[in-house]
Amino acid sequence: MKFSQYLYENVKEIWNSYYEHPFIKKIGDGTLEIDKFKYYMIQDYLYLLDYAKVYALGVIKSDTEEKMQGFSNMVNDTLNGEMSIHRSYMKRIGITQEEIENTEMSLANISYTHYMLAVSQKGTLAELSVSLLACMWSYLEIGIHLSKIPGATEHEFYGEWVKGYISKEYKKSTQWVIDLVDELANDISEKEIKKLTEIFINTSKYEYMFWDMAYNEGM
Repeated sequence: MKFSQYLYENVKEIWNSYYEHPFIKKIGDGTLEIDKFKYYMIQDYLYLLDYAKVYALGVIKSDTEEKMQGFSNMVNDTLNGEMSIHRSYMKRIGITQEEIENTEMSLANISYTHYMLAVSQKGTLAELSVSLLACMWSYLEIGIHLSKIPGATEHEFYGEWVKGYISKEYKKSTQWVIDLVDELANDISEKEIKKLTEIFINTSKYEYMFWDMAYNEGM
């Protein structure tokens, strides 16, 4: 069993709960209130700015040019790839750059990003990489799950969001992180396995808290 699969087995129950969360279910059937989605988009935009910083720290901690290039590409993919979905919706909803700049991160959001930044600054490259994985991978799984719901990818408003997280580009980026984690997990100690698993479980819990925060428009 690859290490990434081992990690997944440890959070399967948490990830399955995402599919039952009202925020996700209502995106799937197209009934999510626009105000809730707007709140989510702004908070997620702020989240991704910090998320990109974790990838940037990966460049610093990398021990090979290849890994440096990979992390550099992920910074670009986050800022100019994933965030392009957000910018598209911002135009449609009427979110301005000024509104984003004047919005404070929610407690759940800032707790999540500060946890990842702390792990990435103090920990190993493997710990940094695992801290990034839950967000990247779970969004792909959510996208795949929602794409199986009739009409979800064709929905006039939420279809673009669903398709963005099952796109060829997003799948490629996610697979890079998964493969990196598997590579970095070769020949690690039991103590490090325990630490990496703890990080993955914690970030998976933070993901659920993020959906809760988005649906309740604050936390």
